[in-house]
Amino acid sequence: MILAEQGSGGRSRTQRWLVRYPRAVPLAIFTLIALITLLSIFSIERGEEERASAELRGRTTAVASALERRANSGAAYLRAGAALLASVPEIPPDQFSRFVSELRLDADYRGAEGFGWAPVVRATGLAAFEARIAAETQRPYQVDPRPDGSERYLVPVAFLQPDTERNRRALGFDMFSEANRRAAMLEAERTSRPTATERVVLKQEIADHAPGFLIYMPVFEPAPNGRRHLSGFIYSPFNASDFLASALELEEAGSYAVRLYDGDPDKGNLLASTGELPRNEREVITQTISIANNPWVLQVGSTGGGGISGLSVATLIFGLLTASLLMLLVRMLTQQAMEDEASLIWFEEQASIRNSLTRELNHRVKNTLANVLSILALTRRRATDLASFADGLDGRIRALSATHDLLTASDWGTTPVRAVVEAELLPYAQASDHLVDLRGPEVELAPNDALSLGLAIHELATNAAKYGALSEPGGRVTVYWKLATEQLMRIEWIERGGPPVPQSRSRGFGTDLIERIVAHELKNPVELAFEPEGVRCVLTMPVRRRGAFAMRAPKGSDTQAQASLPRTAPVAR
Repeated sequence: MILAEQGSGGRSRTQRWLVRYPRAVPLAIFTLIALITLLSIFSIERGEEERASAELRGRTTAVASALERRANSGAAYLRAGAALLASVPEIPPDQFSRFVSELRLDADYRGAEGFGWAPVVRATGLAAFEARIAAETQRPYQVDPRPDGSERYLVPVAFLQPDTERNRRALGFDMFSEANRRAAMLEAERTSRPTATERVVLKQEIADHAPGFLIYMPVFEPAPNGRRHLSGFIYSPFNASDFLASALELEEAGSYAVRLYDGDPDKGNLLASTGELPRNEREVITQTISIANNPWVLQVGSTGGGGISGLSVATLIFGLLTASLLMLLVRMLTQQAMEDEASLIWFEEQASIRNSLTRELNHRVKNTLANVLSILALTRRRATDLASFADGLDGRIRALSATHDLLTASDWGTTPVRAVVEAELLPYAQASDHLVDLRGPEVELAPNDALSLGLAIHELATNAAKYGALSEPGGRVTVYWKLATEQLMRIEWIERGGPPVPQSRSRGFGTDLIERIVAHELKNPVELAFEPEGVRCVLTMPVRRRGAFAMRAPKGSDTQAQASLPRTAPVAR
């Protein structure tokens, strides 16, 4: 018990947890490391998202600045052109061409279709204007659409440089007849500033219906009364896609999608786009920009393809590997702790067994000595001389010894009924002139019960060999047993075929031993009948569970498990 207390006190709390929860502790360790890994990945992804968002905002600002610089660059040229054109009374084609070439020394129109001149023409002077432009350009020229008389004036395209086949499609078009263009020109006249139209389709793009816009700058000529007089508009037409592409040349969009809207972000207001915006609105930055006095909406989104970052993948792999290794290590520690616990329990049981064995041995030695003293006393009272005393005592001591041998072979565990009966009847089973019949199920006896049964069978067999069925040829002894209940077994000894049993006889030692010692040990009465045809004896014995008397078990097995028992060969008949 001292060893058991030391063992229990010496186990650490960690070992007790490992032994108590052998599966839960490794799983808890794995779950904890996995949660820490996921939290780390969440923090990394949150930081990456914030970094990407900041980068996206910076990129949006840069693209918006590039677009405004492109528009402002074109507006600056238009301001310069308006100042120059205002200083000349007439603008012939060659002079306008030279003027444009002087404005654009680098010949880079930066996303624009060129520069155009559209004078203000009254309806009454339309025919003279068409004749003059046709004469100057040496090409047919006619304003379209024709005026219906409701207009204040017309603003047809007179010249558009560079002089290309594509730009010639716009010559003669009355821009004042179209609402979007007219609104922009009126606003430019009112503010005297470059003003962009809303989304329109250029005359050059009639076939493709590609969206675009124009920037107008009014040209005023001095009037005699000191007031300004509108003479026309210098303008630049822009293809929206080319304009966006030229702006992105200044600020590379990289892995970002860009969309440019004339007004609210709606498909009908889309001017130009590059790439596909992500569906997640958190990955899209929307910003309002001003292009030539006209508010536009710019959207920039990442096209990086989502997913977790490489650092997060590395963290996930490392975390899972660490969690798996720790779980394996804790599992090994758990296994070791369980083995240590089993060993400690086994040592504690062995200490308890030693104490129990000492007490049991003392008890059994006392019982055996008491039986020997009883046998000795009874034998002495019944013996007539020293020889008969020695012979009777020798046989009974040998019966105890034979049963003890069976108990020793079974490690003082359970002993089969058949083995006990066979051991006592073995000397008489070899003869061919009488029969010994043993019948019954496999029933195991406790050690003390086996000793008592052995003494009883010995006395019955000795009596039968001297006076009963085993003393003459043709005699027969039948021993059969069965379970009366789960806790009791009935054993019956029957002799037949021997000498008749005298009904008037003195009480012998065997009778006293069976009815006193055996009955006392078995704690059940013994039925002993001396019938004329042979002796009949019925023993009632308890059938006890092994746990009621087992003291030891092999290491690593249940202490209540049945020990393996030897099986004695059947008695020959």
